[in-house]
Amino acid sequence: QVQLVESGGGLVQPGGSLRLSCEVSGNIFSIYGMAWYRRAPGKERELVADCTSEGSTSYADSVKGRFTISRDNAKNTVYLQMNSLKPEDTAVYYCNAAVVTAKGYYSADYWGQGTQVTVSS
Repeated sequence: QVQLVESGGGLVQPGGSLRLSCEVSGNIFSIYGMAWYRRAPGKERELVADCTSEGSTSYADSVKGRFTISRDNAKNTVYLQMNSLKPEDTAVYYCNAAVVTAKGYYSADYWGQGTQVTVSS
């Protein structure tokens, strides 16, 4: 099996910063794309940022210039550095990874349990 464990969420004041981490462990042959999603209360889940295995990144317009996604392939870990946080960034943040568990297999999507980020004064 494959597990994704997130950490780094919490309460922060507007304008502050947080860094989320997500480590993938278990039966891993390779990891393709890794991404961060979020779901705010009463809203649909949205893609925040993603990163290919080669390091190409993309961002939601609402976080461009404030958030940075990165990954350490040696550690099977993806990060989300969040700066200049706003109250509207308040949400549960979920890590996602496309993982191949054995040679010749297709990748499958796996999800973390979510970590709460609250931006409030």
